[in-house]
Amino acid sequence: MFEGLRFNHWKTSLDDSGIVTLTLDRAQSSVNAISREVLDELGQIVERLAIEKPAGVIIHSAKPNGFAVGADIKQFVEYAKHGTVQENIENGQRVFEALARLPCPTVAAVHGACMGGGTELILACRQRIAADDDKTRIGLPEVMLGIHPGWGGSARLPRLIGAPEALPIMLTGKALSARRAKSLGVVDRVARPDELLPEARALLRNPHARPFAQRATAWATNTWLARQILAPMVLKQTAAKVRKEHYPAPFALIEVWKRGGSSIQQRLKLEARSVAKLADTPTARNLIRIFFLQERLKSQGSGIEAEIKHVHVVGAGVMGGDIAAWAAFKGFEVTLQDREMKFIQPALDRARALYEKKLKTPEKVDAASRRLRADVEGAGVAKADLAIEAIFENAQAKEALYATIEPQFQNNEILASNTSSIPLDELRKGLKAPQRFLGLHFFNPVAQMPLVEVVRHDQLDPAIEKRALAFCKAIGKLPVAVKGTPGFLVNRILMPYLLEALRLYNEGVPGPVLDRQAKQFGMPMGPIELADTVGLDVCASVGKELAPFLGLELPPGLEDKLEAGKRGKKDGQGLYTWQDGKPQKPEVDPDYTPPPDLQERMVLAMVNEAVACLGDDVVDDADLLDAGVIFGTGFAPFRGGPIQYVRTEGVATIRQKLEALAKRHGERFTPKNGWDHPALKQSGFEFPSA
Repeated sequence: MFEGLRFNHWKTSLDDSGIVTLTLDRAQSSVNAISREVLDELGQIVERLAIEKPAGVIIHSAKPNGFAVGADIKQFVEYAKHGTVQENIENGQRVFEALARLPCPTVAAVHGACMGGGTELILACRQRIAADDDKTRIGLPEVMLGIHPGWGGSARLPRLIGAPEALPIMLTGKALSARRAKSLGVVDRVARPDELLPEARALLRNPHARPFAQRATAWATNTWLARQILAPMVLKQTAAKVRKEHYPAPFALIEVWKRGGSSIQQRLKLEARSVAKLADTPTARNLIRIFFLQERLKSQGSGIEAEIKHVHVVGAGVMGGDIAAWAAFKGFEVTLQDREMKFIQPALDRARALYEKKLKTPEKVDAASRRLRADVEGAGVAKADLAIEAIFENAQAKEALYATIEPQFQNNEILASNTSSIPLDELRKGLKAPQRFLGLHFFNPVAQMPLVEVVRHDQLDPAIEKRALAFCKAIGKLPVAVKGTPGFLVNRILMPYLLEALRLYNEGVPGPVLDRQAKQFGMPMGPIELADTVGLDVCASVGKELAPFLGLELPPGLEDKLEAGKRGKKDGQGLYTWQDGKPQKPEVDPDYTPPPDLQERMVLAMVNEAVACLGDDVVDDADLLDAGVIFGTGFAPFRGGPIQYVRTEGVATIRQKLEALAKRHGERFTPKNGWDHPALKQSGFEFPSA
């Protein structure tokens, strides 16, 4: 059938029953990213299949880790640079539409990750079967890159499962498990992983008839009238979560769906034009840049053995308990130590709740729970490969603890501190093996926050740092190596922002106004709500440690709140009153006019300190600084990070604003050292390498 044709990325076979199997195996790559070359070869194959008319076609992947991770983002960047996005999207659409029009039955057999362009490929097949496995994930996450599906995803998915189910999948970018995909009708069948291909052949021979109710819903929710009624509702829901000027892609997707008629060609044309337009926005460029930064952070722990099997955590408070729970969740044997069992039990209860939420089945929940053991006596230290100290922020207490842990080490164990602000040069003073001591600073809540700061000092063994990076990768976190100066990277940059917001609060600016202004800039949560969420006690503790170093002062009134037992969300009282985990924000007088420089005071306090961190070499380069601040604080992702924000707005512009703030409000706004750093002088837009 394919005589004379040679393919680099596809393998083809024809069995005795006339079924063709197409196996995607991108050359010289560990994953299947769908490149122009992959598409062009598929186009040639589909052209031949249309002529030969086999009994059926099965498409699957030869890569053990998944079906396809999506489009080749590096190529997409090149298209964006040269203005050829629409042309290349239309090419992919033609190939997938030719596949969809084949006269024979087609089945996609999916295992592992099937994302973006991979999902659009399987949507172009008549039917889909997925491996019933935890690793199977099917999704359309393009919105996270500032665009939306472009190879037919928005044209096909709403018609397959109905708009009310399809739109949230594309608007959130969240992936579906195999069983969830089956329940929605995205896939027609699930199969045991070892039976995926035989079951795919069975599905070819006996096609699955989609239930009438499912087909009727899909049709009814995509009529012209339904689109005119549903689109404004979905727009309103989307606008409540994100701002159109910050993230235009979700709004563009809704418009494409609303305008799309019954013709697949018309829907594809709208889709291609929309994605090409979005690709040229600053949001898409910055979000794609963040994607590459994320890949860079992930890769830091690659190719290295962490040599860690047993983790011992001392301190069963919120941070220590949740670090221990997460490590056990990720497969490590963990012992958790505190003074009495009554301090450990709440952490075990929280861990159990986490496992029940994440793992679903009782067998998996029980297995994870067994990996996490209470250890009041601290016997686990002698067996541990990594000991993490997560007690309260007091240097003397930490040093006393290290004096009991270190003598129990046998060989090449790592001692780590979860300190959020104390310089490591201070903490390592009494250690016999300071070269095996570092910081592993997690963020709260541990299960949700992706970043871990791997904190260095001048006596750290580089091999130990690499093992720590590999450990972070093994527990699914994004590590960034930072200098062990006060506050490290994230807290050093975040604290001026929080303290300035609290100063404004004391000046009489209502908390909801401060929160609203921060969210208008693009922060995921306002500073007053954030202070309550982190805990006013934590803010005060870190603030006391950092304020002298930063040349700042703790605002009055904070200690009074703490003495009254009002620490924020965890007590139900703080700067706000909290009910059921949500802040009850007071109404603001509609006639209230906020200070005109309110947003600048908060944001530029943070930006100024970010530039100072760059000047002090707290991280290895500007890209890592932006990545750390985005993944550690949620700094407006569409702006690309504080350094990228300075480049976009202009160094001179931001400096002038800081100097004006310094004249009006005090020396704390004076531009710090670092504003002459070469990284700030980069002109144009450069994507970091993955």
